[in-house]
Amino acid sequence: MRTYTERFYSALENQLNEVAINGESLTEQYKMSIQLCKKAMAKLKSYISTYSFENKEDEIYFFKVLKPQFYSKYIYFINVYKFIMQAPPGGEGILKDYINYELADIKRFFDHNQSFYQYYRSGSTQMDELYFTRGGFDVHVDLEEFEEDEQYSTSHDYKLSKIIANEKYQDFLNLELQKTLEHDDAPPEMGLELPLTWTFNKTDLVELIYALVALGVFNNGNSEIKTVVGFFQTIFHVDLGSYYHKYLDIVKRKKERTAFLDKLKLAMLRRIEEKLDEEASNQQKLKFG
Repeated sequence: MRTYTERFYSALENQLNEVAINGESLTEQYKMSIQLCKKAMAKLKSYISTYSFENKEDEIYFFKVLKPQFYSKYIYFINVYKFIMQAPPGGEGILKDYINYELADIKRFFDHNQSFYQYYRSGSTQMDELYFTRGGFDVHVDLEEFEEDEQYSTSHDYKLSKIIANEKYQDFLNLELQKTLEHDDAPPEMGLELPLTWTFNKTDLVELIYALVALGVFNNGNSEIKTVVGFFQTIFHVDLGSYYHKYLDIVKRKKERTAFLDKLKLAMLRRIEEKLDEEASNQQKLKFG
């Protein structure tokens, strides 16, 4: 059971990673991610309905570790999708208020579930049989958090999934809040008399962007392709369109897979050689001047 479900979860993560780099809009990415998680959850439930747990430890592992992995992703993507769709129009101040309201709501959730949250965070196990085996329904658990199918739910597996999802959602919100603060602190933009425009092939720019992200040169390696693409499109006044398809064209090349990067290297080496020749020439002039 563990091997099958862990491989199944790994496959889901691979699908979600593909969605994240396919060039779709942010809202479409989250919609697709929600759909993938929903299908995966249905498949997981179907598999477990025909499986007999070997012992209590096997059952606890499924409801404490495996099932929450799937469900927490589903809850997280729904939360972020709702955040994006319901974000109020207006300036930075309005957006900050909205983010802070969401953060306060998460804090209320953690405060309401403080005892179990501490149990989870401390890595405790003494209550696992009550919390993560079927038939141990706790009257203190909110009814909307308890699935009707008692053969596929325990008193706390959904609550744990929600905790994991809310921790991740809280991180997301804090990052969004930090962006607004950095925007406030940013110095006024300096106008460019001659804006830079990308005049090479668009595929060349995509090749450069993917190389920079692969090397991790932005934000200590914590930047996403779509973010860097958006930045380059803005500063170079170019529309890269379906940039992921251009990336696939690069991958499928038979020869000179990094053609543009190779040209960059040759151009840089040539410039260095010219500089060295110029300095050597100046030295000769000084010597015989």
